[in-house]
Amino acid sequence: MQLVSFDNGRLGILVGEHLVRDVTDWALARCPRRVEDPLIALIEAMGAGGKPEGPERSRAGIRIGPPLKHPSKIIAAAANYLTHTREMKAVNPGRPEHRGIYDLGFFLKAPSSIIGPGAAIRLPYPDRRTDHEAELAVVMGRMARAVSEQDALDYVFGYTCLLDITVRGKEDRGLRKSFDTFTPLGPCVVTRDEVPDPNDLAIECRINGEVRQQDTTRSMTMQVRPLIAWISSVMTLLPGDVIATGTPAGVGPLQPGERVEVTIERVGTLAVTVEAK
Repeated sequence: MQLVSFDNGRLGILVGEHLVRDVTDWALARCPRRVEDPLIALIEAMGAGGKPEGPERSRAGIRIGPPLKHPSKIIAAAANYLTHTREMKAVNPGRPEHRGIYDLGFFLKAPSSIIGPGAAIRLPYPDRRTDHEAELAVVMGRMARAVSEQDALDYVFGYTCLLDITVRGKEDRGLRKSFDTFTPLGPCVVTRDEVPDPNDLAIECRINGEVRQQDTTRSMTMQVRPLIAWISSVMTLLPGDVIATGTPAGVGPLQPGERVEVTIERVGTLAVTVEAK
C-alpha cells in the first residue's frame, strides 16, 4: 500500500493512478486508543486486524500533505555514510576524527519540524550555511523495545522519503536540525511488503534539477536491521515513530528560490521549495 495525507489531514490509500481511498474514518473508529494522527491510528487498527475500507475519490485536485505529523519522536542516525563523514571532515578540517555513527550515535529531531510535499523550507539565518540531507526514513509499525537484529524488520510499517535540513555550526544537532520546516517528509508511506530490501535502494537528491546526491542504501555503515535494534536498546519505539537512516555524500547549502527533490527507489519522490524566513 501507498498511504498519503490529503486535504488537511485525511488519510488515503492510492488506488491506481487516478483514485484515492479515504480510510480516515475506518482508522480512527478502529484504533484501540484515541490518537491525533490518522496514520498512527491506521497502523494500530491494522495491528488489531482488518482491511482498511472507505470511499474512493478522484486524485485530481487533492492537496497532499506530510503522511504523518504527530510521531512521538524522530530519531536520526548521525554520519551513517562514510562518504558523507569524509566530505564534512574536508569542509571542517579541525573536526576530531571519528568512525561515523559508531562514535556519533543518533539524535532526536522535533516532530514539529515536519512539512509535506510542495511546502517550503524556511531558512532561519541569511548568513549561515543550511544544508540538504536526503535520507530513507523508516516508519515503525509496532512497539519495539530491545528487539533483535533478526526480528527488527518485523516491527517496521513502511518507508518514506525525508530531508534532514541542517544549519552548520557548533550547537547541538537537535537545535540545528529542529527548526520549523526542517523535516520534509513524504509524499507517501510505502508499506514494508512493497520494499523487499531497504538496504538496496537507490537514493538521489536534485536541486533545480541538478543531481547533488546519488548513492544506494547499501552504502550505509549501519544498515536498517542493526540500526533499529540499537535504537530500541536505548528507547522504546512506538507505532508511527520515524527513523532517519542517514545521508550520503553531496550535501550542500540551500538558497531561497530553489526546488529540492528526493527520489528513493520503490518509495517515491518528495519535492519542496526553499524560501527565506
